[in-house]
Amino acid sequence: MRIQALPAQLINQIAAGEVVERPASVLKELVENSLDAGASRIEVDIEQGGAKLIRVRDNGAGIHPEDLRLALSRHATSKITTLEELERVSSMGFRGEALPSIASVSRLSIASRATGQESGWIVSSDGGDRFADPAPSAHPQGTTVEVRDLFYNTPARRKFMRTEKTEFGHIETQLKRLALSRFDVSFSLSHNRKEVFTLPLADQVMEQERRLAGLLGSGFLEQTIHLDREQAGLALRGWVARPVFSRSQADMQYFYVNGRMVRDKLVTHAVRQAFQDVLFHGRHPAYVLYLDLDPLQVDVNVHPAKHEVRFRDGRMVHGFIYRTLHQVLADTRPGQEVDRSTGEIRLVEAEQRPVTPVSGSNAYQRPLGFQVQERPATYQPSFDMQQPLPTPAAREGAREEDDIPPLGFALAQLKGVYILAENATGLVLVDMHAAHERITYERFKQAVVDGGISRQPLLVPVSVSVSSREADLAESQQALFRELGLEVDRLGAETLVVRAIPVLLQGADGEKLLRDVLSDIVVHGSSERIRDEINQVLATMACHGSVRANRRLTIEEMNALLRDMERTERSDQCNHGRPTWVQMDMTRLDKLFLRGQ
Repeated sequence: MRIQALPAQLINQIAAGEVVERPASVLKELVENSLDAGASRIEVDIEQGGAKLIRVRDNGAGIHPEDLRLALSRHATSKITTLEELERVSSMGFRGEALPSIASVSRLSIASRATGQESGWIVSSDGGDRFADPAPSAHPQGTTVEVRDLFYNTPARRKFMRTEKTEFGHIETQLKRLALSRFDVSFSLSHNRKEVFTLPLADQVMEQERRLAGLLGSGFLEQTIHLDREQAGLALRGWVARPVFSRSQADMQYFYVNGRMVRDKLVTHAVRQAFQDVLFHGRHPAYVLYLDLDPLQVDVNVHPAKHEVRFRDGRMVHGFIYRTLHQVLADTRPGQEVDRSTGEIRLVEAEQRPVTPVSGSNAYQRPLGFQVQERPATYQPSFDMQQPLPTPAAREGAREEDDIPPLGFALAQLKGVYILAENATGLVLVDMHAAHERITYERFKQAVVDGGISRQPLLVPVSVSVSSREADLAESQQALFRELGLEVDRLGAETLVVRAIPVLLQGADGEKLLRDVLSDIVVHGSSERIRDEINQVLATMACHGSVRANRRLTIEEMNALLRDMERTERSDQCNHGRPTWVQMDMTRLDKLFLRGQ
C-alpha cells in the first residue's frame, strides 16, 4: 500500500490507546486538568464504575468560549508554547492529547465559564471528529467535563473492561493518589449517586494527617514518622511508616515528584535500600513522600501517561533519598520522637516518678518490689555498667524522685526470653535476643565504618571479560571500588581483573561481585551491593554472638541492655525486621482487668 495520512479520528483513537487504559485513566487526565486550572474544589461523580458516566466539576479558571472547540483539538494546550517552557514544565498536563483522545472513544461534553465571563458555554462531541458549535450554558466559574458511554464506539476496548466494582476500585485509588498530592484542594467522590468520601482543604499538618488517616487508615498514621529535609536544591517531605507497619504487597507506596505521582525504578531502589536493615524478608515499606526539585533537573516528557520521569542527576537524587530515609529510620529507637510539625527528631523527656534504691544492690528496684536472684553475667554491655547505674554512695544520697529513662528499669526476666521493665508510661516488654542482636549488629557496622573495609588479596586474580563501556566505567570508578574493598585493574579494551575482595567476603565469587557492582553503577550511579553483602555477614555474626533464649540475666545486665537500646540506632526492631520491644500503657492494662468499667 502507498503511504497515506491517517484520518484525524483514527489518530486520536490510537492516542487514546496510550493514555486511556480504563475509566480511572480518564479520571486522572480530567482531574489533572482541573488542578492545572487552579481549582481549589473538585467534585467527581461516577456511574456504573465509569462505564456510563465520569463527571469532573471544578471551580478553576475555566475555558474561554472561543477556546472550547480548540480544547478538543489534538496538540492544543494553554500550558506550554516553547521548548524552554517544556523543559521546566510544572503543570500536570502539557501534551494536549487527553481531551481529544477521550472524546474519540466516548460521548463528551465540556461546560465552562472562564474568569471574567458573564456566562458559561458548552461544547459536545459524539465520538466523531466533528464538534458542535459552543452554545450558552448556565454554569458557575470553572469547568465541568462529562464523559459518557466510554468505549461505546470501540467494542474491542470495551470488552477489556472489568466488573463495575473493579473499575470503580481503580477510580477510587486514582483519586486517592491525586488527593494526596494536593492538600490545598478539596475533593469529593460519589458512585451511583452515593457519596464515597469528602475531603476538605488541609493546610495544616494535623489536617493533612487527618486526610491521610481517612484515605490510608488510622493504623498507617499511628505508625508514621513525619519528615521534612532539604539539601543542595532537593527537598524530601512526607510520611514514612515505621518498619513494624510493613506490608505484604507494595500497595501503600505513594511518591510524588514536583506534585506528580510517579512509579520510578530509581526512587523505588533508593527507598528499598534505606529499609534493607529493618524489614522482614518479603515485606514492603509504606510511605507517602514528596520530592521537590528544580523542574530543569527532571524530565517528565518520557511516558505518554506521565507515570515515569528521568532525573538529570540520578545519582544525586538516589543518594539524597537513601541518606534521608536511612537517617530517619536510624533514629527509630526508644525515647526518640519526631515533631510532626517540623520533622525534627528529639529525645523524649523522662517523666518524674519515684525510684527506690535497694540497699546493698547495684540495681534500682522498682516500687512493686520484685526480687530477682542474681546469676552469672551473660550480657556484655557496650559501656561500663557503673555509668548508667548509680554507685551505692550516690544512691544513698539520691533524691526521692529521679528521671526515668524511656525504657524504664528492669523488674524481672520472663521464661529466659523477655525482660519486664517499668517506665513512666507503664509496662515494657523486651525481646532480649532481638534487642541484643540489633545492638551487636550496629556496633559491628560502626567498627567497619571506622576502620574501613579491609581488603584481602586473591591468591589467583580473577580475569573478567566485559564490554568496552563497562571497562571504561570501572577505570573511572577506582575510588568507589577501593571504598568497597575491591581492587580492580584494566588489562585490555574489554578485560578487567579482580585482585582483592573484602576480608569479610573471603570465598565469595569475585567475578560476580564485580559484575553486580558494575550493573548497579550503570543503573543507579552508585552501588551498595558490597556493603549489603558485608552487612549480611555482620548480621549473621551478630545473631550468633547475641544472648540466647533461656539465658538468665541479672538486674544490672537487664538495665544495661535497656540503656544500650536507648543509645542504639534502629533498635526498635531487630536485623530481621521484628520488633524488639512493646509498650503496654496503664490504659491498656486497665482494660485487661476491666478497671473503671
